[in-house]
Parts: sequence; C-alpha cells; structure tokens
Amino acid sequence: MRGKFITLEGMDGAGKSTHIPTIIAALESAGHRVVSTREPGGTSLGEHLREILLHEAMHPETEALLMFAARRQHIAEVIEPAMSEGAYVVSDRFSDASFAYQHGARGVDAGKILQLEAWVHPHLQPDLTILFDVPVEVSIARLANARRPDKFEQQDAEFFTRIRNAYLQRAAESPERFRVVDGNQPITLVEQSLLHIIADL
Repeated sequence: MRGKFITLEGMDGAGKSTHIPTIIAALESAGHRVVSTREPGGTSLGEHLREILLHEAMHPETEALLMFAARRQHIAEVIEPAMSEGAYVVSDRFSDASFAYQHGARGVDAGKILQLEAWVHPHLQPDLTILFDVPVEVSIARLANARRPDKFEQQDAEFFTRIRNAYLQRAAESPERFRVVDGNQPITLVEQSLLHIIADL
C-alpha cells in the first residue's frame, strides 16, 4: 500500500518546525511509519545545496533552478522510495515554497516555476499541505529572537508580505489539498488544530 505525502509550509517564523513532532507523533500513534525530511535538503546533495541557497547571493532564477535540482534528488532518493514502502513522508517545505519565495517574493515568472514543477514531479503532489499562517509582524518578531538568520530571514516586511500573499493564493487555488492553520494562536490550540487535521487524513 502506497504511503502519503504531507508537506508543511509557511513564512519563516510561522511555527512549522515547532509542530513537526506533534504531527509525527499523531501519525505514529495511528500506526503509520513516518519519514521526516526537509527542503532544501533531505539528501547529502540537498544539504550541500541548502548551505549555498540560504547563505549565498544569486540571481532569482538561479535560486529557483537550484531549489528544483535539490528537490529532484530529494524525490528520487527519499520521498518516492519511502512512499512506495507505505511510509508517510512529512516534509518541511516542498514546491509551494518555490511559488511563495522565488515567484512571490523574488519575482520569478510563475510560468517558469510551473514548468519546473511539471518537469521535476509531474505525477507527485502532496496529499495534504498544512500552511502555518501568521501576520508578517509576528514572523519578524519571532525571527528577531532566533539563531543567526539566513539570507531569507534577513529580508524586510515587504518581502515577507509577498511570501504570505503567495502562500494564501496557493491555498485558495487548491482548497482540497491545503489546510490553513492560524500559527498565531497559543501552542495548545495549534496542536489541537493539527490533531484534527491528521485525524481527518
């Protein structure tokens, strides 16, 4: 029996990483084997590319191409093999992030992102995408108290606003796949929302 693919999306500081353990625990308690991974990254090659992508300046289209190069390896090496064995794959970001960051924030033409998506994973879309949504000012405030910021986390409020708007547009275009969670709630309420979403899945 083929497994399922769950992706977590949202601006930096929206709370994705905080709640991954809750999602994994809920799936495991339901009897599923879970593979947790992230983008960019997830493979040896992907982690090398992650360091470049998060810390080196580059043309926006170069950034998009490298993101999808890392993604192709991620699918081949981690996502597809795990799903074929019946595992549930939980990934911190996938292609929706490219629409939000490289298209929405950086201005890469949406058609080019769509072409890359169709090339890299024409037959693969998440079964469920959980979008953690917070106001821009909340995201920025959380990042101010975080570790040394990467090049995305150092951007201004306008950059984050474009990301948020692009994510919400993606969610509106694919309501059957997306579940939007208010990440500005107390942690216990966010966890309750996540448990309901996983139970429905």
